[in-house]
Amino acid sequence: MKSSQKLSLATLLLLALSLFIQPVSALQVTGLYSQRVPVTNESDAERDRAFREALRAVVLKVTGDARWLEDPAVESALRNAESYVEAIAYSSEMLTVEMPEPAEPIADDADTIDVPAVPLTTEQRYVEVDFSATLIDQFLTDAGIPIWNSNRPSVLVWMALQNAEGDRTLLTADINQDIIDSIQQFAESRGLPVIFPVLDFEDRRNLSEDTVWALDKEAIRRASDRYDADSVLSGRLHFTASGELVGLWQFLFQDREDVFDGFASDLEDYLHTPLDRITSQLASYFAILPEARNTETVSLTVEGVGDLQDYSALIAYVSNLGLVQGVAPAAIDGERLELQLDLVGNTRQLFELIALDRDLLPIQSSQTGNEPVLHYRWTR
Repeated sequence: MKSSQKLSLATLLLLALSLFIQPVSALQVTGLYSQRVPVTNESDAERDRAFREALRAVVLKVTGDARWLEDPAVESALRNAESYVEAIAYSSEMLTVEMPEPAEPIADDADTIDVPAVPLTTEQRYVEVDFSATLIDQFLTDAGIPIWNSNRPSVLVWMALQNAEGDRTLLTADINQDIIDSIQQFAESRGLPVIFPVLDFEDRRNLSEDTVWALDKEAIRRASDRYDADSVLSGRLHFTASGELVGLWQFLFQDREDVFDGFASDLEDYLHTPLDRITSQLASYFAILPEARNTETVSLTVEGVGDLQDYSALIAYVSNLGLVQGVAPAAIDGERLELQLDLVGNTRQLFELIALDRDLLPIQSSQTGNEPVLHYRWTR
């Protein structure tokens, strides 16, 4: 800062609190506490069923792990789903359903008349259920179930497909929309940001069908760099002549590689297994228990805080990190700002959350007494 722009720490803090700056993150998942459910009518019984179904879906998104649906606290909450509802709204959509062709053609004397399928338009009713995030977070916390913050890591998906004749192709939307739809539906049900490569000239130059099929880790990492994804899921899928689906999966997250088999007779089952596995893995890594006793204090030093707007944006950003319980400015020295953070997790989790946004560029960190000091540069 120029000397004329310098303000006292107290003045800066008061001005920052008077401004509202919404932090921007490409990895923010919305709608975690809302769910749309199809209904047949607006009766009380159907509404209560929809509430239970919606709450089950919301718990799955908020925790990211299906195993918590079997927890007694969740089962108890599902029986009393209405008490967590904040608002509802009914809506309708006109759906077109293809009617199946007749099993036998209709004969008229010597001529056979083929009867084509006739599209049928029907109305489908839905109820959009909004739950109280505070009440859901509280019952999960009381039950000791970790909550996954809305700031979540992205997953880039590469797939190589091989038919019974041995021909291989990369997964593309123009010929494999059913696979993409299944992956996207799963991702939506878990609140998982999924990215598909555009498969333009650069992608195809960097990564061929055979390279993905071989699960060449280094080649896949290099080709994935342009997408800046937090993790990469690569898979190969062989459609056998007998109708079975056989393959292999590779999950790259940070410096770890997880390779596992795939086998199923149904496409949705084949895709669900690896997606469930990696989502549970990410959830167990990032989810926290908001009122857990393993609290920690950490010093955060940030360079490049050039003016009041930077200061305000940084304070707002740090305050919105899921495991930060308290933020206290400690010192200002030119363009360097020191913050004291009270965490409801640990330093490793804070480091990983910050890495998801890329608004702070890490500089070498240090240790002061018993407290770790994280050192970053503000890049927004």
